[in-house]
Amino acid sequence: MAPWAEAELSALNPLRAVWLTLTAAFLLTLLLQLLPPGLLPGCAIFQDLIRYGKTKCGEPPRPAACRAFDVPKRYFSHFYIISVVWNGFLLWCLTQSLFLGAPFPSWLHGLLRILGAAQFQGGELALSAFLVLVFLWLHSLRRLFECLYVSVFSNVMIHVVQYCFGLVYYVLVGLTVLSQVPMDGRNAYVTGKNVLMQARWFHILGMMMFIWSSAHQYKCHVILGNLRKNKAEEVPYFHFALVSANYIASNDHNMTALKEEHQIRTVWTSPPSFCWEVGC
Repeated sequence: MAPWAEAELSALNPLRAVWLTLTAAFLLTLLLQLLPPGLLPGCAIFQDLIRYGKTKCGEPPRPAACRAFDVPKRYFSHFYIISVVWNGFLLWCLTQSLFLGAPFPSWLHGLLRILGAAQFQGGELALSAFLVLVFLWLHSLRRLFECLYVSVFSNVMIHVVQYCFGLVYYVLVGLTVLSQVPMDGRNAYVTGKNVLMQARWFHILGMMMFIWSSAHQYKCHVILGNLRKNKAEEVPYFHFALVSANYIASNDHNMTALKEEHQIRTVWTSPPSFCWEVGC
């Protein structure tokens, strides 16, 4: 085996193995999606697993066995509730350790060690990890607000596997970020007397990009939410299409490439993510 490959394998901790496995699973799903339907056994089950929201609606009708694993798409808010609580707790622990010198809880420190957090000297990553956790928490708080007060969810469904993945994802993201913090025992290790002295130009640039992207994603969600005001979806499709057409005609500068804008903002405002979140 090549020396570089041995070094990579030796650095493969459980968290990296999880993210590598998820990446491989997504790539495999993409490749299977490109195959002709007749070549894939259990194609209906596979399609039901990967399809999402309105893409599940269509012909032929889905079997009852598949519908048994549906959960409402409005459960999206659960992802952000979990993220606000869990990642808020991780951020609080990191803040206490960085600025007050308080040690991490023993169970959290033990969990980080099991997941592969290394004990090393060098505090250059402390501020970066802190800022990413702050941005992640702020992003989750904003998305929770949007789910509750801005977005108007339809009655479409998502697969229970997708729902469980969303819950686990936001837990793992916070742990992944926290595992990058240099540790000295149960305390975060900081080079120098003040973690803010580690600030560099890319921290400022990243902060500006996050604020800009969050504002634009919020704007896109408001536009999409305003196109469907009736939460019960009792408005006839013709009326919805007419309202949408009138809105686009009178706000062409806002609606130009709205979908592409929203997807780009999702990339910037979901650190570090697979862009699981695809809209309201």
